[in-house]
Amino acid sequence: MISDKARFRAARRLERAAGFRLPDKAFSGGFLEAVGTAINYEHLDRALRTQLLAFFEEFLGCTCKGSPLCGCPERKFAEHIIELRELGLDHRQISAHLLDEYGIDLYPADILSYLEDSVHMLEAIRDIAELQGREKLAENAYDHIRKIEH
Repeated sequence: MISDKARFRAARRLERAAGFRLPDKAFSGGFLEAVGTAINYEHLDRALRTQLLAFFEEFLGCTCKGSPLCGCPERKFAEHIIELRELGLDHRQISAHLLDEYGIDLYPADILSYLEDSVHMLEAIRDIAELQGREKLAENAYDHIRKIEH
């Protein structure tokens, strides 16, 4: 999944604020638990605090019992990348946006690969939906394919 490749660029600065080692993968269980409970945000600079708050608001806002280890943050992240592409951003622009807005470092090539895989998955969904006579689902899949490829 694309979230496995996302790294929080300022993880070492967060380690200093937390006082212990943190994984740099933004969606790893250790990172999610630590930034949710173990970091004193008063010791962070304004830019880093703003990025973390944006990260929380965008990806960690679920009510699941197992939150943040429920899988919702990873799904929201994957959806967000698709949404950014459908808004017209290319893979380089998406990478820059993720870094600026959330402090998440993700290679443009990884984003491009993820988008290509998503199109293939949507094509399979469209084909199966057509075979099953589920025209609305097939049409929705086709619309997403068109927006991603545009």
